[in-house]
Amino acid sequence: MSWRPQDPPARWLRRIPARYHKLARIALGMAIGGIFGAFFFCLYYSTLASSYDIAEVGKLPQRNRVYDRFNNEIDAVVGSTIDLIEFEDLPPFMVKALQAREDAEFFTHSGVHIRGLARATVRNIKDMKFTQGASTLSMQLARNTYEIRAKSLHRKFLEIALTLRVEKHYSKQQIMAGYLNRIYFGVGAGHLGVQDAARHYFGQHVRDLNEAECAMLIGIIRGPHIFSPWRDWEAALEQRDQVLQRMIAMKFIDETEKQRIIELPIRMTKPEQVITEKSYAIQAIVREVNKLVPAEEIQLGGLHIYTTLDMPWQRRLEKELQQTLSSLEKDKTYRSPTLAEYATTKNPNYLQMTAVTLETKTGAILAQIGGRNFEHSAFDRCHTARRDLGTAFEPFVAVAAAQRGRPVYPGSPVRTGMPIGPEGVERIARRCGLSGPFATTEDLYRGAVSATPMEMAIGLSTLANKGQRPKPFLIREIRNSDQEVIVRHQPELFKALNPDATLAALKVLKQTSGAEIFTGATGSEREAWMLRLGPKGSTAIWVGFDQPQVITHESRLKQFLSEIVNRLDN
Repeated sequence: MSWRPQDPPARWLRRIPARYHKLARIALGMAIGGIFGAFFFCLYYSTLASSYDIAEVGKLPQRNRVYDRFNNEIDAVVGSTIDLIEFEDLPPFMVKALQAREDAEFFTHSGVHIRGLARATVRNIKDMKFTQGASTLSMQLARNTYEIRAKSLHRKFLEIALTLRVEKHYSKQQIMAGYLNRIYFGVGAGHLGVQDAARHYFGQHVRDLNEAECAMLIGIIRGPHIFSPWRDWEAALEQRDQVLQRMIAMKFIDETEKQRIIELPIRMTKPEQVITEKSYAIQAIVREVNKLVPAEEIQLGGLHIYTTLDMPWQRRLEKELQQTLSSLEKDKTYRSPTLAEYATTKNPNYLQMTAVTLETKTGAILAQIGGRNFEHSAFDRCHTARRDLGTAFEPFVAVAAAQRGRPVYPGSPVRTGMPIGPEGVERIARRCGLSGPFATTEDLYRGAVSATPMEMAIGLSTLANKGQRPKPFLIREIRNSDQEVIVRHQPELFKALNPDATLAALKVLKQTSGAEIFTGATGSEREAWMLRLGPKGSTAIWVGFDQPQVITHESRLKQFLSEIVNRLDN
């Protein structure tokens, strides 16, 4: 319909003086255009927001949990480090503190605080730049989930549309928990979420924090670096007090309650007290998990990784070997390095040690020590460092002779090996898991052969397991976040030797109060070995240098090996 001057005025115009009819028609047209514009504006951003996967809000990577053979959790980092919590884990005081500090009307608004957004808009226009955001917790969750970082009107409109979708699909409790799981609290690189902050700052689960600790955590959200209690204790206390004052303003607490909370102890840890297990064994776990589980599943997290490690034995073995090496170094010029020395010294060559313990009957790895100090050198010598065996090869010469029905002469490996020859000894040693290289002369009987500590542990297990060679394994089971088994390992055994032959070979081992042991060294006094059959399984220990050099004179080396035996037997 077109408007012509001769047309009679519409009914709605008859109440308006004629001189204003034109202005009224313009206003009506603008209103209709505005309605259609607003409709298409909302439709555009609603459509754009619907292209984002709303399930991403709940797909935060979870921490993968690692357990030893006794199902005790090991504080190890495998993939994601985020330790998720549910709303039910949050202390009620923390919920009120967060509401008071960050979003007073969180439980009543629709995700967007209209009045706050209007105030921020006016302020931004006045400042001629984006100085205010008026973001609710729901808006911040949407922003963090979909990585909306650019400051622009388009970004803000998209953020609002996404927030409305989040509010439609998730409860207020899920939104608050998701927000606290995603934000950074200044703990350290790679660590997100309130549970990681509670564990690192206070050594507690978030559910066990007192009111003062809750208020401090909420206080540092606005400046996790500058308000970190590790960085600035006074600033963190000030933030705690500001949160409490805000709670008074919202009538969540009164002044008397505030004073009570301020007097509560804050169970603060120190950064150096927060120890995440870093060792050769954990490094090996990471390698194995990477082989067994697709990378995207590892990063998604929520895995429960059950290992074969006997952590009490692992730590005891590390402690006893460290103490023994320290005593050995007292009469020598070489010593263990400091971190500063290791970083500044070119090709450092310090006395090293490795040890592997296998469960004899299954091959489960109970302990794995790949060197003197993981922080000095992450090179795992258990699997890749081939070392001369010297007299430590005698048990395998003995089993080769016994396998052929020949006599075994303890302490005389040349006499034992001569009747079967180097090829016969090498063949049997390979069946036990040793891969050489092997000398092709009589020097082989004297130990002119190389092997890794892992191979020696396999070989010893084969002798002790009546000729059944086990295949080592470190992961016994992996479950996903739904507790469904995705990996399960069954022991694998291979018949390698005649059981009677292994019994004859074991006679070369020395009986001690707690185990059967065999100690050996190379004639050059550059390598020292100890093989031990004990209650914890089959253990192979090596001591030497990455770049071979004399350890010490023969008598002192024998004393050193005896010290290891005594420490482990007691």
